[in-house]
Amino acid sequence: MTQVSSILKRDMELFFNDLESEYEVSSTSSDINLVADFTEYNPLHNGHFHCMKTAKQHFPDSLFVAIVPGLFERSGRGIPYILPRELRSEIAISLGADIVVEGPPMGIMGSGQYSLCLCKMFKALNTSHIPRGYKKVDGFDEILKRINMGHHIAPKPYKIVDKTTGEILLKDKLEEDNYVIASFANSLSKIGFDFKDKFLFVERIGGVSGTLIRQSILEDNFTDVLDMMPQKTIDVLRDAIENDSIIYGIRDEDSILNTANNFDYDELVNLNLFNEKLAKNIVDNRFYDNVDELKNSILQGFSTHFKERVLSIMENPIKKSDISEYIDRYPSNIRILGYKNEECLESFKQKVNNENISLFA
Repeated sequence: MTQVSSILKRDMELFFNDLESEYEVSSTSSDINLVADFTEYNPLHNGHFHCMKTAKQHFPDSLFVAIVPGLFERSGRGIPYILPRELRSEIAISLGADIVVEGPPMGIMGSGQYSLCLCKMFKALNTSHIPRGYKKVDGFDEILKRINMGHHIAPKPYKIVDKTTGEILLKDKLEEDNYVIASFANSLSKIGFDFKDKFLFVERIGGVSGTLIRQSILEDNFTDVLDMMPQKTIDVLRDAIENDSIIYGIRDEDSILNTANNFDYDELVNLNLFNEKLAKNIVDNRFYDNVDELKNSILQGFSTHFKERVLSIMENPIKKSDISEYIDRYPSNIRILGYKNEECLESFKQKVNNENISLFA
């Protein structure tokens, strides 16, 4: 069994264990402020480090918690991460995070689904402040201002709406990082979380590109991007490369092809993100000898990375109904991927509004 297939098998068990668990509200309380930052850390680069340092400077006596997406090790684009989450956690703790918790399984969900899960995690953590990097563009400052006023901001096709006042704030499509902020505000409003004055918006620094870093690793040009990352990230990546433990772009192709070739129409159409047209197209064009053949039969969806997300679902075939129930219960368990020391761990347990806290084994 390969490293990737072992990870996916383990995580499928964790997913269904979570699905059977009930959210248990904690009776503990704490006055400590908790700063929660959601970042994939794929990998943790100087931009992430800048946002972390800025947040810690603004809230020096707070507990800094990094929410790092976990299950199935697939990004919001549906593409395998560079490093498994325990290594991403190790880097974050070494650079200043007090606690790292496992976030939702991004790669097997739609963007609205994982945005909702993330916001439910912020609520479960009793989050005091949320640092978030953004890219400065014309018209976006007003959106940030409205979010920190606690307004319900909602991204619509090619416009951003303030649902609190009914105004259209921007008639344009936001870039990805900025879109995520608007989406968070929308989801936080939907779950009734008061985020007035909770966001700390940190302007992105220049000279850093996660895309270039990931591409350099694939092309074995790692030395060209060293100035974009903290030394700890570089050390962990070098060690992972040397030990052949980079998982970026590596899939469990046997599982994908098994789903594509052996699931019947009804089984396919009931998978998350699937519809009737997609399921029919896959059935009508099989059998598939390789994943490239299969990708040609996956219809282009609503996002640039739709095909990769579909591959992740076929790699981990989970039904829509199970995803829906998982979201309803989320976070039924809070798994800690790493922590600075026992004092931080105890402070975290006192603060969090969930009895089901466990350490990731």
